[in-house]
Amino acid sequence: MGGIKKEYCLLDDSQTVLGKAVSAFASNPLIQTIVIAVPENGETAAREALPSGILAAQAPRILFVQGGETRCASVFNALSLLAVYNPRYVLIHDGARPWISPSLIVRTIDAVKKYSAVIPVLPLTDTPKECDGQVPELLTGAESSPVFIRRHLKRANTGIAQTPQAFAFPEILLAHEKAAQAEGEDFTDDAEIWGRFFGQVAVIPGELDNRKITFPEDIN
Repeated sequence: MGGIKKEYCLLDDSQTVLGKAVSAFASNPLIQTIVIAVPENGETAAREALPSGILAAQAPRILFVQGGETRCASVFNALSLLAVYNPRYVLIHDGARPWISPSLIVRTIDAVKKYSAVIPVLPLTDTPKECDGQVPELLTGAESSPVFIRRHLKRANTGIAQTPQAFAFPEILLAHEKAAQAEGEDFTDDAEIWGRFFGQVAVIPGELDNRKITFPEDIN
């Protein structure tokens, strides 16, 4: 992103990426507390990226916690802070997904009450392949070790995970505690952690607009 933290970039409507994402959750009356994981000494910058009305409002409460070296560590820190409020459920969202719709938030909340663990998923439009090594990201012209296809996956049974990922709170906190103690294991998201230590995760339809910002052109 050219050295700018992507959550603080401005969108076309003059909101920051983080501000727009937080506003979507703050507008839902069922959301009582929002915890934002920030870099070390990063709370001031995060506050400046939020609409002043959200910080001034009495509900939901906005809290900040220092993130960790990995995404999982940051989520664990946020869950640990949230534990004192004893929530029944928690929605875990990427701050770089500003176009989350109110309807997807509602559908996620409804589903987590029913299934205890749920994530939105988009169907694939291309055919996925599982390889026996890391997939080359770009053609650089440099020689590299060959990578071969290990499995030809069925597109109909494979999807792209989105956030918010929602869980029963006590169980996801315990799952993250176990994940933090699992040496040598690397978890890509919270659904994988739940699946590793608790069991099934339900799926609801995701939304095309709920995309994640990674590159500068994603802002548009």
